[in-house]
Amino acid sequence: MRRRSARLAPLLLLATVFVASCTGGRAAPVALPPTPAQSHTPAPSHSPRPVVPLTYPLPLPLRQQPWRIKPAAATGIAGYPSRDSIAPGVAFDLYVSTAAKSFTVQVYRMGWYGGALGRLTTTLGPYAGVVQPAPTVVSPLRLVTTAWSPSARVDTTGWLPGVYLMRLTTRDGRANFVPLTVRAPSSAGRVVLVTADTTWQAYNRWGCCDLYDGDEGGFASRSYAVSFDRPYLAEFGAGEFIDRELPVVAEVDRLGLAADFVTDVDLHRDPHVLDGATAVISMGHDEYYSVQMRATLTAARDAGSNVAFLGSNAVYRRVRFESSPLGADRVMVDYKLASLDPLSRLDPAQTTADWPQPPNAQPESSLTGGMYACLGHTSNGVVVDPTSYLFAGTRVVKGTPLTALMGPEVDRVVLADPTPRPLEVLTHSPFECPLGDASEADTTYYSTASGAAVFDAGTMRWVCAVYDGCRIDPVTGGIVRRVTDNLLLAFAPGPAGRARPARDNVADFVR
Repeated sequence: MRRRSARLAPLLLLATVFVASCTGGRAAPVALPPTPAQSHTPAPSHSPRPVVPLTYPLPLPLRQQPWRIKPAAATGIAGYPSRDSIAPGVAFDLYVSTAAKSFTVQVYRMGWYGGALGRLTTTLGPYAGVVQPAPTVVSPLRLVTTAWSPSARVDTTGWLPGVYLMRLTTRDGRANFVPLTVRAPSSAGRVVLVTADTTWQAYNRWGCCDLYDGDEGGFASRSYAVSFDRPYLAEFGAGEFIDRELPVVAEVDRLGLAADFVTDVDLHRDPHVLDGATAVISMGHDEYYSVQMRATLTAARDAGSNVAFLGSNAVYRRVRFESSPLGADRVMVDYKLASLDPLSRLDPAQTTADWPQPPNAQPESSLTGGMYACLGHTSNGVVVDPTSYLFAGTRVVKGTPLTALMGPEVDRVVLADPTPRPLEVLTHSPFECPLGDASEADTTYYSTASGAAVFDAGTMRWVCAVYDGCRIDPVTGGIVRRVTDNLLLAFAPGPAGRARPARDNVADFVR
């Protein structure tokens, strides 16, 4: 997508630093509600908006989680790991810059722990603080990178698979996060949650620049490549994880589903990382995909793994990877325009134009079901297929509004582009794109010959609606939460499209 006008407040780390396990409490698996034909009786059309009854207490709002860092404290320290994901028991290096004499590392495994969505598993340190060298901007790619020395070697023996936030904390309370994903030994028989590290990095302006804006403040001076050898600026080091991914991680945990955790870079490194997965869940904002990443995900779908895109704008930017001094695949290249990419004539398949664009156009809709429409504001979702099993237990009827659910980026069905069939449109909503262009936003579901089912939420606000991350009203939040649970419970056993194939209704909404 294009740069969002509102950015998370920059860290003030440059003032002193050169900077720009356990699952206790997990519930038993919850049964999937019966199909609508057995149990779902729509309310009359004159009924008030449906309220989904709660069967468990909601967690504390994300902004009140006890492990979360307050903006005033998010200065004076930052860091990054030598690996974005590891297998259990594998050690990694932690790179930290701070003017403080020492710091500790509080390791939180993120998930469902009653009211808290993270549990402190261990505290490491204290470690000696050091002010690391300033970042450098390397031409001609305008690549922001660092040459830091390791601050600590971390042993992960005993760490369970999951997504971890390591909270770096100085004695005077300054803090920052470092994210890390710990993979399961195998994805077979598991729901695989994919963190969108490539997209976090694409929007990471730590040190100066990202793939949208440069040191002169505009698109023309943007970076053509970004490095994982630097901290994240957004959400105080956690990237986009907290608002756009954590609610789904916690809900999978709460439902007691067997889960694996990978980064999207793992899809590039290992074409077999999803082998045997029952479902693959792309969370929130998963925009940046290499050729191999897309091939790995497509192969999983074609082998029967269900796929859910719980966001919009997925698989839109085509990227490739290069090595950094810390290892392979730690530099992500994206020129965005084929005319700028030196590989455009030598290797069209690897050219970093957007996926729908030449020289090797492959619109994302052949995988996701919908096409990226635009970045706009927010609008109401409109239910058009209340008899879908995904709406079981929600009491919605045709026309039920889902207040402020769609946006700020949305997907829609475009039949001129490759569109899997049968495809079922679940919500079809008016949406105004910039310059007043009228458009629509669609939530879709399709099934495949392999038996896999594929869901596309079609909105960036889906995940945050699950647990009040973007102040969605409680009624809409309850519906989204129930649909998400229905989806996860149907996808977890394996190919959902066999028992619950899509009922093609595209002709009713798309011409």
